[in-house]
Amino acid sequence: MLRAAGRREPQPAQGIRRAGLSDKDGQLSVASPSLRRVGNLNMAQPSGPAAGIPAPRSTGPGETGPAATVAIESGLGGTGLGGTGPVETGPGETAPGDTAAAETSASLSLSLSPSRAGDFLTCPLLYRFRVIDRLPEPPSSAAARGTLVHAVLERLFDEPAASRTPETARAMLAPQWERLIADEPELAGLFSDDGERNAWLAEASDMVDRYFTLEDPTRLEPKHREHAVAAVLESGLLLRGYIDRLDVRADGEIRIVDYKTGTAPREEFEARALFQMKFYAVVLWLTQQRVPKLLQLMYLGNGEIVRYAPDESDLRATVRKIDALWRAIERARSTGDWRPRPSRLCAWCAHQAICPAFGGTPPPLPESARRPEVAPPADATVPTGT
Repeated sequence: MLRAAGRREPQPAQGIRRAGLSDKDGQLSVASPSLRRVGNLNMAQPSGPAAGIPAPRSTGPGETGPAATVAIESGLGGTGLGGTGPVETGPGETAPGDTAAAETSASLSLSLSPSRAGDFLTCPLLYRFRVIDRLPEPPSSAAARGTLVHAVLERLFDEPAASRTPETARAMLAPQWERLIADEPELAGLFSDDGERNAWLAEASDMVDRYFTLEDPTRLEPKHREHAVAAVLESGLLLRGYIDRLDVRADGEIRIVDYKTGTAPREEFEARALFQMKFYAVVLWLTQQRVPKLLQLMYLGNGEIVRYAPDESDLRATVRKIDALWRAIERARSTGDWRPRPSRLCAWCAHQAICPAFGGTPPPLPESARRPEVAPPADATVPTGT
């Protein structure tokens, strides 16, 4: 296992294959598949439109993409700030643009996002409260900070390459915060006074600065940012979510990038963090018929990067895990058995008062909560092996 932070060049560890990234001839070379932590190993993007594999495209009514999958470019939901965990996009938080309300839409009743999958894995009762009961949750300062930092890093790439500096990014924080307040006025109540708000903004500024220690945005031209994607599995389950950044090289190699405003997990918990990235990789594999070259988690809380090079067997195993998870969700839905799973994350849960683990009583299930399992569509499939 390799560990490093900031821009220090890591040294190869004995017995561990190093993630060898080379800019030569526009190629990305990574030993596969192994998990490693590294400092700054940039995948430089060529200027101008990327050639090679096209990005996921929108499909019209009745239209399907490769292998009977559906790629959706936009319109999967708004920005969600409700959450209970201490760090953005953690097991108890809602990722930007991926709300539980959207998941309960009748047209997407057989759908799953990484955030909702994480909810069920964390606590089936939490999934129920968010997806079935749709209980409101107060906004948290940690989730709001994550959304703010994401917004700044997304818009940073609207600037000319030479202007993508720490000063430019820091200057975006205040106007982006005002925009978020205009969209969701209740966020203004997160802070008791200007001093508390300014301290919170300073923490966001530190995270933005830390981003620049991990990569050089003047050398990058992302193909997509805050990119909505979706694909249908053989089981009929629609996978859907938002990718923070999608880098596509001129030769078609794909890198999925996700920003985290928390700190990198200990090595024994990295598999859980990578599940979200493999989820996205499955969607792109289905829609592009190509396994992404690299999955990259950027932890802005402590300035670490986790990179993983998946292969097809990884993604097939992830499909099996997702299908098994959905069957467990459907069993809970059909039986009404949504059990709590107490853990240290309960400390940040907004629903302790109605949780049996804390002596509370959940509200009655909505009449529409129980339903038989839906038969999968006949035309859905996954890519065949090569």
